[in-house]
Formats: sequence, structure tokens, C-alpha cells
Amino acid sequence: MEHKVNEIQISYREKLSTLQSLSITNSNEVAQLLFKNWDSDTIGLNECFKILLLNQSNKVKGIYPLSIGGITGTLVDMRILFAIILKTLSVGIILAHNHPSGQLKASEQDRQLTQKIKEAAQLFDVKVLDHIILAPDGRYYSFADNGLM
Repeated sequence: MEHKVNEIQISYREKLSTLQSLSITNSNEVAQLLFKNWDSDTIGLNECFKILLLNQSNKVKGIYPLSIGGITGTLVDMRILFAIILKTLSVGIILAHNHPSGQLKASEQDRQLTQKIKEAAQLFDVKVLDHIILAPDGRYYSFADNGLM
């Protein structure tokens, strides 16, 4: 008797292939890229968590929407997060989520999650370069810029 195993399938949209020539050098570039690729209708409604996947040269491989939650939070499944990172052979990532309220302060949960992901990523030699929080009005908060990485 044969048993099927669940498998995560990842596909890239053609539009994202234009991102592959982009090399990330600072948080402002990351925030602008994320705003361009975020659904403007939901940025003020639902909290979403995405990961920016990077190669060795910090060139963008893609942006993966990991979860969509409610007004005040969203769940991040570590197993799915690392399945995506490993399956895409990414060596660097940038975490991103939005705060529909517009509050840019990193919550204690945001800090703890970032630390948990950083610790797990070290086991796979994956660098977590930043965690960006987006506000619906175009502002952003960078963990790296604020000494939290």
C-alpha cells in the first residue's frame, strides 16, 4: 500500500522575476518593494506575514505570503516558514508583516517571534537580515535600523 506525503509546492509569478535583478541594500528599499507587492485593499484590514527570499548576493528570489490573519494578529507556522526557505534554497530572508492599526511599535510577540526565527535559521545557515513592520499610511519600522537584530 502506497502512502502519499503532503508536500509544499512553490511557484514564482512571472512578474516577480523582474525582482531578481534587485539587490537589497537598506530597509527603505525593502519597505518600498514590500509596499509595491502588498495588497493595498487589505493592508489596513488584515495582518499578514510575508517573507522576502534572498540569494547569496542579497538579490530577491521572491516574496512569499506565509499567513493572513485578523485585525490584531496572524499565526506564523515555523514548519511551513522553513519548508519555504529550504525548498527555495534561500540563504537570507527578511521578515515582514503589517499592523492594520498603523501602530509601528514592535510588540513583545513580534520581538519573540523574530528571535525564535533567527535561532532556528542559524541551524540552516540562513541569515535573517531584518523584520519590517508596515503601516497602511506608507510608514515602516525596521528591526535592524532600531538595533533589534
